[in-house]
Amino acid sequence: MGLPVTPEPPKAAFRPPNMALTTIGLALASFMQVLDTTIANVSLPTISGNLGASANQATWVITSFAVSNAIALPLTGFLTRRFGERKLFTWATLAFVIASLLCGLANSMGLLVAARALQGFVCGPMYPVTQALLISIYPPHKRGQAIALLAMVTVVAPIAGPILGGWITDNYSWEWIFFINIPIGIFSSIVVGRQLKGRPERLEKPKMDYIGLATLVLGVGALQIMLDLGNDEDWFNSTKIVWLTVVAVIALVVFVIWELTEKDPIVNLRLFRHRNFASGTAAMVMAYAAFFSVGLLVPLWLQRNLGYTAIWAGFASAPIGILPVLLTPLVGKYASKFDLRMLATFAFVVMASTSFYRSGFNLDVNFQRVAEVQLWQGLGVALFFMPVLTILLSDLEPHEIAAGSGLATFVRTLGGSFAASLTTWAWNQRTTIHHARLTESIGAYDPSMQQAISALGQGDLQRGAAMLNGMITQQAAQIGFNEIFHLLGILFLVVIVFVWFAKPPFTAKMGGGAAAAGGH
Repeated sequence: MGLPVTPEPPKAAFRPPNMALTTIGLALASFMQVLDTTIANVSLPTISGNLGASANQATWVITSFAVSNAIALPLTGFLTRRFGERKLFTWATLAFVIASLLCGLANSMGLLVAARALQGFVCGPMYPVTQALLISIYPPHKRGQAIALLAMVTVVAPIAGPILGGWITDNYSWEWIFFINIPIGIFSSIVVGRQLKGRPERLEKPKMDYIGLATLVLGVGALQIMLDLGNDEDWFNSTKIVWLTVVAVIALVVFVIWELTEKDPIVNLRLFRHRNFASGTAAMVMAYAAFFSVGLLVPLWLQRNLGYTAIWAGFASAPIGILPVLLTPLVGKYASKFDLRMLATFAFVVMASTSFYRSGFNLDVNFQRVAEVQLWQGLGVALFFMPVLTILLSDLEPHEIAAGSGLATFVRTLGGSFAASLTTWAWNQRTTIHHARLTESIGAYDPSMQQAISALGQGDLQRGAAMLNGMITQQAAQIGFNEIFHLLGILFLVVIVFVWFAKPPFTAKMGGGAAAAGGH
């Protein structure tokens, strides 16, 4: 076990000189970091064109960030024990600024991918450490508001990313989607570093778990790459995907066994011994995966089936963030007066209802109707993140908060990656199946059918056939879309079961000296 090298902190809780300024600094850094997970998505065609790379090469701008971020997240607990939460946040934020600068200055795809990998790795601990810091500096009766603030960031930033990225790319240049991080990151690191100076922390010198680190990097890296490339490589028909899967499975099995038996593991999987952490994390992963699928599928459907541009698809999807922004202060202030399991249950019922409603969409649905459903789903989102985050952190010991937040965020991120791959794969598969079914009754030598096709193509039989095939493909894709949303509605209802495995009280154990030390 690590040896403490600094004395225990005093029992009085630490409060920064300016709570509002500290909160703004922490929230801005988290918003910037979460924003960067999606801001480059719509800019990939422009980036690949400017750097002379192919579309497939450009996808590594996203993949490299996701892989390195997934590797860094579970290391949060180890890093906070070694360096302390204030220093880790400050250094990680400044490193993120440097990585963002390198991304903007990259003059080749190789350099950009390397800079994005660095950016993803250094920002890994930022969100969980922010969560731990906010919990530690706020008094118990206001911690719900702190968690609700981070929940809002988690919801709004991924929605704002593609819209902001598209606007910057269209009106300025793609480099500025990275350069905008520089002033924000510098401001946040300076503010938080100064405001939390003198915050007591008990540091340790944990030994390096090399086997745990190696199997983590190998297993998570292979798994994330496999998930990102699976659809493009036709999954297990590709030798590359098969080998990546084999490596991931072996490495992760060894990693789990090693970490559970190691005295001082680099990732503390024993946190799952806590009932609320285990059930809350399971609920978070499943619900976030379903929520992520909605956020991925709706814009894709709007562009592929309804002919929306990327920006207008973003506008139609954006109302999902309105109610979380408006309701966050109220949820944070009053949620503790209710059973958090009831709030989460209501949230999942709302999200299930909107999913079932979308399962009845057709190709004639208008912008207003799409936006209205997104708006109402926002009600469920506003009541989802804060209660579930509070539940999963509630029975952790003070010194386990940062590690638990990092581990839960890591598993949630993997859940999102699985959801992204499986959702697009399932939609393509169902589209293909329904296309085949819809064309079964079309006879190529049927005179009446030939006449109808010719009329469709205004006398051109080949043109008419192409137009008919396009119409059938659209209808097949719509049926597949509806089926997936029906399944997502069921999944949201299943999540409710996991929420009710948790047991109150749902107050984080951060009183007294623990709060002063931030759990360290």
